[in-house]
Amino acid sequence: MISRRQYLPDVTVLPKRVNRLAEIDLSLLVSAGIKGVILDLDNTLVSEDDCYLSPGGELWLEKARNQGIDFFVLSNGKRRYRVEFWSARLGVPAFSPAKKPLPRGFKRAFSYFGLSPAQVVVIGDSFHTDGMGALINGCRWIQVASLPHPPRWWERIAGRWVQFPYPKYLELIEWKPEYD
Repeated sequence: MISRRQYLPDVTVLPKRVNRLAEIDLSLLVSAGIKGVILDLDNTLVSEDDCYLSPGGELWLEKARNQGIDFFVLSNGKRRYRVEFWSARLGVPAFSPAKKPLPRGFKRAFSYFGLSPAQVVVIGDSFHTDGMGALINGCRWIQVASLPHPPRWWERIAGRWVQFPYPKYLELIEWKPEYD
């Protein structure tokens, strides 16, 4: 008897959750056919209050670029000067406010990449924005722990269902913003 699994393509399994961006194995992304990453900014790479950077995040981005992976930042942040600062610092185009999970920002990223959703992974900290956006737009998704930040009103109510906190035992890189 032939199992149903034999009819399905061999797809490399990506992790569902990691504590920080730098823990994502780049060889897994490459073997999964990922050529583009839609990256969340707030509380994924840098805390939204700009106090912490994800350890190893910028180095991970550089290593990923060296392996042929391209990036696009989608941020729901309304402080455009901040998103523009990070876009320039990282050398990654950005769109803000993206109004995730709505498709507009995701379509802009697909157009920039020139890739299909199957070749793109979304990496972010929130299920209701990043995860739902990935599902709506046909991408895979990896959730990272949310960097420490002052909780917003909705996080006090529903945060534990859409995010998971950055583990207290892991290092953090403190940072002070110097916007131009």
